[in-house]
Amino acid sequence: MRFRSRPLPIATILTALAMLSTLACSDWGKDHMVVASKNFTEQTILAELVAQQIERHTNIRVDRRFYLGGTFVCHHAIVSGEVDLYVEYTGTALTAILEQPPRHDRETVYRTVKQEYADRFELVWGKPLGFNNTFAILVRGADARQLGLETISEVAAYTPDWRAGFGYEFMEREDGFPGLAATYGLEFAQPPRTMDLGLTYRALADGQVDLIAGNSTDGLIQALDLVQLQDDKSYFPPYEAAPVIRRALLKRHPQVGAALDQLAGRISDDAMRQLNRLVDVEHRDMPLVVEEWLATHIPDKHSAPRAY
Repeated sequence: MRFRSRPLPIATILTALAMLSTLACSDWGKDHMVVASKNFTEQTILAELVAQQIERHTNIRVDRRFYLGGTFVCHHAIVSGEVDLYVEYTGTALTAILEQPPRHDRETVYRTVKQEYADRFELVWGKPLGFNNTFAILVRGADARQLGLETISEVAAYTPDWRAGFGYEFMEREDGFPGLAATYGLEFAQPPRTMDLGLTYRALADGQVDLIAGNSTDGLIQALDLVQLQDDKSYFPPYEAAPVIRRALLKRHPQVGAALDQLAGRISDDAMRQLNRLVDVEHRDMPLVVEEWLATHIPDKHSAPRAY
């Protein structure tokens, strides 16, 4: 004998579906976060570093959104809640996002961006990772040796016959080309070429341009025999790298803050150059490079949560 089950009332079905939806959303927000990066190698290394660190010390699932875009794209994404964390640089935040004039005291810049981001965007600046990735005004090593160039001031005498190539952001930012040119009196044979930052190094090495603005911690500088000129007029502010996190996420998961704190001050300028070189020059697998670095430098154990 077969029994026919009594159909459930529509109201009961809808209530159950709503409860399942609520639970699903709750689980998603509870155990999931998104880490993003800008669109160059160092950023993907740092994003993978914080992602692996969080996974090693919490039960949170981390989704990765690498090569998301430039500074403004990543900032909009975290403010809008599309991502929960990315690594930013203090001088970039000060000039590009907060639109304040460059300052040169490291602690003052950090305190300023930390307070302004908290007040204006409900974002928390974590502790600096330990290195300063300033803009590097670069020339070919052969030119630097032949002309005896050590400072940006010294190169100004030659730039009227030279060609320059800069990344898109550098051409527009408060701490970028217009201010640099005014500070050092730089003039070029023609307007600087605007290109993707990653292409500028090869363009310089291959003789397509004669001067670029790269990143001081980039592994390609030594590999391509490029020389960084000293910023002898202290034009550039400090650019300390630090994780920026949504405050709402840290309130739900204070253990994320504890995990990130273990990275504070652990990466020197030379260490960052080495990580970049392993990925960019030796073409080693980036997640494996990060995993090996963490295994060597950071203890693999859970830390007590801290309050924000």
